Parts: sequence; structure tokens; C-alpha cells
Amino acid sequence: MTEIQLRHDIVDELEFDPSFDAAHIGVAVDEGVVSLTGHVKSYAEKVAAIAAAQRVKGVHAIAENIEVRCPFQSKTADDQIAKRASDILNWDILVPKGSINVLVQDGWVTLSGYVDWYYQKTAAEDDVRKLSGVCGLTNKIAIRSGVSTANVKSTIESALKRHTEFEAKAIQVTVQNGNKVILEGKVDNWDERRAVENAAWSAAGVASVEDRLTIG
Repeated sequence: MTEIQLRHDIVDELEFDPSFDAAHIGVAVDEGVVSLTGHVKSYAEKVAAIAAAQRVKGVHAIAENIEVRCPFQSKTADDQIAKRASDILNWDILVPKGSINVLVQDGWVTLSGYVDWYYQKTAAEDDVRKLSGVCGLTNKIAIRSGVSTANVKSTIESALKRHTEFEAKAIQVTVQNGNKVILEGKVDNWDERRAVENAAWSAAGVASVEDRLTIG
């Protein structure tokens, strides 16, 4: 696929997705790297735009510089964002109560604390990034660990074997310090990459995942 065709497909996908306004998003492709620039109205729109670009066949790497420009009339005070974030986290049954700390500065939210599972960490991020007034988000939530290296490695490898799309793929799983997982190998697209990552994160005791997978 030529870079011109790839850019055309990405632009079409951005315009096709109704969850954000693509009118002010620029797309450039240079030596296989896709650059997204411009601005959107919310952090949720920014995340959706990046996800849309990742869906396009042929996209192997993305450099994003999309700016969040909240409309002046809808700007929200930091204390209001913090209150709303705390409330929605307390209401979400997937997030352990009292486990997450919220810090807001100029619309940028930082989440910290400890949870037992990766899905709890991502649930907290999903809750907060959709709030009005949020211009960006840093997820510093840590995951508790306490499972042996052998169990983590074998659990992830067994999970990958159960997924037919990975049956013939050479994906290497390495575990360091008992809780850090390193993934290496090649997948066909971003969806497969996320599926491998999710399999790694789903193993009990995993505190961090270093993704060295390539898309080709």
C-alpha cells in the first residue's frame, strides 16, 4: 500500500467515525509512520480519534500531537472535575472503593493508588476520561503483585494458545522480577496487539507489561 493510499484511508476512517469531529485533525504519513495533528474538543474525542486511526489496515506506528481545546464556555474548574471524578469512581463497581487518588491541575487528571487487577486500572481511566473539562489524563495506578514468575509465564502462554489467532504466531513471553512481562514477536494489526497485551495483563500478579511486539 502506498503512503498516499494509507493517508486517504485514515482520513476516510476519521470522517466516518461519529464519536468525534475530524474537521480539525491533520494526517501525514512518512516512511510508514502516521502523524496525527490538530485539535479536538475533549480528551475523549482525542482517544477515539487515535483508536480510529489504529483500526486502519497498514497502520504500524502512530505519532500523535492532537491538542485538546475545550470550548471556553464549557471550561470546568479543577475542583469540579476532581469531585466528578471521585464520584464516578465510587459509583463504578469495577473500581475498588477508596483505592484511587485523583489530582487535577489545569484540566489534566492524574490517577494514582493501588488495585489488584489491570481491568480495574483501565476501568478507572475509562470512567474519568469521558468527563467534561478533562484535557488529558495520566494513569499512575499501580497493580499489586505476589505470584511466582513460573506461574505468570505459564498462565499467559496458556491463554495465548487458547486463542486461535495466535496459534501459529511466535510470541515470546519473558517475566522479570516476578511481575514484569515482556512481549516480543509479530502480530498482524493493532487489535491482535491489544489482545496479546490483555492476555498478559489478565494473569494474576502482573504489575507491568513491556510491549515489544511489531505489526507487520
